[in-house]
Parts: sequence; structure tokens; C-alpha cells
Amino acid sequence: MYAGLINYLREVNVTRAMGAAMRRIHVGNALSAFGLGFTVPYLYVYVAQVRELGAMTAGLVLAVFAVAALIVLPFAGRAIVRRGPLPVLLVALVTAALGSLSLGLAANAPTVLLSAAALGAGQAVMQPALATMIVDCSTADTRSRAFATQFFLQNLGLGVGGLIGGHLVDPTSASSFTLLFAIEAAMFLLLVVVMATVRTPHSPRIEDAPGRPGSARGSWKQLLGNRAMVQLCVLGFVLFFACYGQFESGLSAYGVEAAGISTSALGTALAANTAMIVVAQFAVLRFVERRRRSRVIAAVGLIWAVAWVAAGYAGLGHGSREMATAAFVSTYALFGLGEAMLSPTVAPLVADLAPAGMAGQYNSVFALVKQLALAVGPAVGGPMGASLHAPYIVTFLLFSLGITYLAVRLGRALTVPQDQPWSARSRVVAHGGPAPADHTQARA
Repeated sequence: MYAGLINYLREVNVTRAMGAAMRRIHVGNALSAFGLGFTVPYLYVYVAQVRELGAMTAGLVLAVFAVAALIVLPFAGRAIVRRGPLPVLLVALVTAALGSLSLGLAANAPTVLLSAAALGAGQAVMQPALATMIVDCSTADTRSRAFATQFFLQNLGLGVGGLIGGHLVDPTSASSFTLLFAIEAAMFLLLVVVMATVRTPHSPRIEDAPGRPGSARGSWKQLLGNRAMVQLCVLGFVLFFACYGQFESGLSAYGVEAAGISTSALGTALAANTAMIVVAQFAVLRFVERRRRSRVIAAVGLIWAVAWVAAGYAGLGHGSREMATAAFVSTYALFGLGEAMLSPTVAPLVADLAPAGMAGQYNSVFALVKQLALAVGPAVGGPMGASLHAPYIVTFLLFSLGITYLAVRLGRALTVPQDQPWSARSRVVAHGGPAPADHTQARA
């Protein structure tokens, strides 16, 4: 009896610690997104026009962000596994703060590019580090809601930061941009203070996950040997390529060139995307929490296919300008609905596919896949959206249907606890250590 009471009290303390840590992590996510919102929408204008470095340098800055992320993410995964997510996150935040502040003060191309590399590397490493901390502070039952909350706060922070930044910035004054970058750096440093107080307990993990890895080479071999994870990475690439990689490149170019969408209407479309995520996130969460993850992702592919049909009507149909604008705005809103469905689905699935102690490695690999898709997406979609209007729509409509096919195929490679965690609550063991007595019961 006393042993049972001690175990119960221990679990209560762990639950409270996990809740306190999760609240700080969510505050951190909101702060980082708020800071990024100040500068991301205005980076091109700042480099090309305010600093008078030209469109070529501005394009190189955006490319440097992607290249820096691709370089550091493979090392970030190993560092998170070996050192834990918190030390890696703190280093990333300080690096991003220094990059942001120096970018606001930079006046020549080499300094701008070096600053962008530091900022891009820091931002890239934050993602898997924060995701791993969420994994460590959640259970199979709470993980979907935790990632949905993270996505909600990220979009809210980006929107509010962008709105405030737009009122502070003056395209004729370099000092106003320096202020924006200084605020962004301050947000990163404030986040250092907040996250330094986080104590992350080890969360329960699904029994089906394989054991701990050995060497780094062995961990990569083990990851590549995980059929479900490889399939999820392929699916993730198509997801990010066909949606996120088109928002500010191919789809916007298509809207302007084919549909005659004004810049104000384009801004409305982006706002509709964010509004859909903010408004629908938790309503959607109630729907997807009790559904198979693979089927939710498959449904997103169908929703995005409808979005591309709406985009096709906007640019290739023969309706009025008002109808074309409404269809184009609806495209972005439908993408937002799909994103809201993915946030409590894909990231928790990555975590549940990871062996014990390997969540950081798996999160980093998936972030690397995302960065690759975001680099390739604009390069392919931009020129197509601007000039090859019908082929552009058909191509990405087929990619969306491909998402549905790949998701259904992925479902066959997943175990029941991985695809339907709500139906297997008894199948968890302690993450990174031996399981408590009441978590070691036989499978239902």
C-alpha cells in the first residue's frame, strides 16, 4: 500500500513539473515567433532598398538562411541527443540574438550575409530543440494538444509581431529597421532567461519504439532503417513543398500574374491563412485527436487539392475580379485549415516513431527535410507560378493528391499506438529510464 502511495505521489509531482515546464515552453514559443514577426516580412525591403544592397544581395540573404539551416541541423540532432535540448536551445538563442542585432547594424554585403547565416542557423536549431522539449514534457495523451498549442502561439506571435513591426518601420529610415532587429534580439535573450528556468522531466514513451542507439553512425543507420520514419520524411517533403514552399513564391506570383490579384488582396489572403489557423486550431484538435493520424494527413491532401482547384478558378476561370479574389483568398484559408489539422498530427508522430532518447535526432532530421522542401519549393514553384499558369496548378494539384496516397501508404507501416495513440494509453513506458510499475502492464 505504501509503495503504491509513494508511486502515486511521485507521478503527481512529475505531472506538475511537466505542466510547469510546458507553460514556460509555450511562452518561449510565443516570444520567439513574436520576435521573428518583427523582421521576417521586411527583410527583403531592408536589404535591397534601405541598405541599398540590391535585389541580388537580398536574394542571397534568403538563400543563406536556408543554407545555414541545412548545414547545422544534422549536427543539432546529435547535440540534442548527447547534451539535451535545453543547452542546445540556449546556444541557438544566443546565436540568433547576435545575428539579429548585427543584421540590424550591418551596412555592407559581407556583414549582412554573415549576420543572416548566424540568425538562420539559430532559428533552425530552435525548432527541433523546442520540439524535443515538448516531447519530454508531454505524454502520448497530451502531445497532440501540446503541439497544436505551439502552432497556434507561433502563428499568433508572427501575426502580432508583423502587425506591430509594420507600424514601427519606416522604409526611409535605417534606424527604424535597426530598432526592429534590436527588438527581435531582445525577444531571443528574454527567451534565454525564461527557458533557463525550465526543468524538463522525462515523459512516457510508446513501447513499440526500439531501444537506445549506440554511436552516431549507428543512430543514422537505425533512423534510415526505420521504414515508417523514412516514409514520413518523404511525405513531409511533399507536404512542405506543395504548401509552405509556395506561399510567398509560386502561389503569390501566380495570383499576381494569372489572377490579377492586388498586393492588398494578397495581404488579405495571408491574413485569412493566419486567421483560419488561430480560429480553427482547437476546434480542429477535438476532431483529429480521436482519428487515425494517417487518415488525418490523407484528408489534408484532399483539402489542399480543393484549394488548388480554387486557385485554378481564380487565375484560369472567366469570372469577375471579385470572384477571382474570393477564390484566391479561399485558397489560403483552406491551406490554413490543413495546417491546423497537421500541427497536432505530424510532429507528435515524429516523436512517437523515435526510439527512447532519440527524439532530438528525429526532430532534427524532419526539420532538415522541411528546410530542403522550403528551399526547393520556391525555386520550382516561383517560375512556374509566374509564367506556366495551367501546368503550375495541375502539378501542385497532383502533389496534393499524392499527399493522400502517401499518407494512406504510411498508415500501413505504423503500429496501432503510433497511428492511434488514444486507443493505446496502456502502451507507454518511461522515456529514458525504467517504467513505473503501473505502466508495465500487458498490452490491451
